[in-house]
Amino acid sequence: MSDTKMGFGIVGCGLVSQFHGAAIMNSEKAELIAATDLDEERLSEFVDSYGGEKAESFEAILEDDRIDVVNILTPNAMHADFAVPALQAGKHVIVEKPPEMALSKTDEMIAAAEENDRKLAICLQVRFRESIRAIKNAIEQGRFGRLLEGDAYMKWFRPTDYYLMDDWRSKREQGAGVTIQHAFHYIDLLHHLMGPVSVVDATMTNLMHPEVQLEDTLKAFLYFENGAEGLVEASTALWPGSPPRIEVNGEDGTAVTQGEIMLTWQFREEQPEDEEIMQIGRGTVAAGGTGAADLSYEEHMWLIEDMVEAIEQDRDPYITAADARHTLEIALAMYKSADTGEPVELPLDADVSI
Repeated sequence: MSDTKMGFGIVGCGLVSQFHGAAIMNSEKAELIAATDLDEERLSEFVDSYGGEKAESFEAILEDDRIDVVNILTPNAMHADFAVPALQAGKHVIVEKPPEMALSKTDEMIAAAEENDRKLAICLQVRFRESIRAIKNAIEQGRFGRLLEGDAYMKWFRPTDYYLMDDWRSKREQGAGVTIQHAFHYIDLLHHLMGPVSVVDATMTNLMHPEVQLEDTLKAFLYFENGAEGLVEASTALWPGSPPRIEVNGEDGTAVTQGEIMLTWQFREEQPEDEEIMQIGRGTVAAGGTGAADLSYEEHMWLIEDMVEAIEQDRDPYITAADARHTLEIALAMYKSADTGEPVELPLDADVSI
């Protein structure tokens, strides 16, 4: 391992691992030491593409002193099963979103990180997107005034083959529906930008994928603690798919992003930096709308390098598990609301799961 880079290990070499592999391979701060997966062929393909060694087991990853950070890329309902032992073994941990499928399991991971004085981050890397950071900064500066509305529109397409490529991808309890698997990033952005949610009112349907027993389309109203309102429309049924949109409206300003592009940036009081902000994302195309691999690894690299810096500076990662817990709570409230046909108030009991 290079003296100037921090060692990483990968647990799970499925679809999302390509972004982690490329991010680490291209990072000046991280180095891939080893990866492991129960599927030998998949593991070999990953190592051939992104480097590192093939670890014989998860336990071998934990026993490797060259590895400082373990990235947990297992199916959603198995995150705590690997994250907790890794934290207890003295590793810092990055967990793919969602943090888990139950609040109690997320709490177990948070407790393990605190008890062992380890860093725990969640892969909600879209928060690092330049357009999102510009909106967040403007909110913190008070440029929007009182926040009124925060909306997310994710109209994507995934073929049925996507849901059948891995066994867990067609099972709701494993976290395979559009709400928890795809829209989670954009639900999180509304939480990140607008603040905590107090009430959720949601419906879920299957418009295009009758072969799988889960929702491919979500519509939800959000009512934020600060009095603002919001809407989430998300689907993987809408061919050919389009980049997601985030819209934030306040009494003094409006911002709209599409993918990485800043479409609208208007405020009652203009600032010198506004012209430059309006150029954010011009020329970019990857936003995940048309395919699961239609994304860049760059945001994962920012998240991974933030973890390195958090360890070196002994600070919290930019995206903590405690913060991501509320996003999970919002998503679980959406399922509960859709199941009962009634609005759901937050907070939820810790034992609530999908």
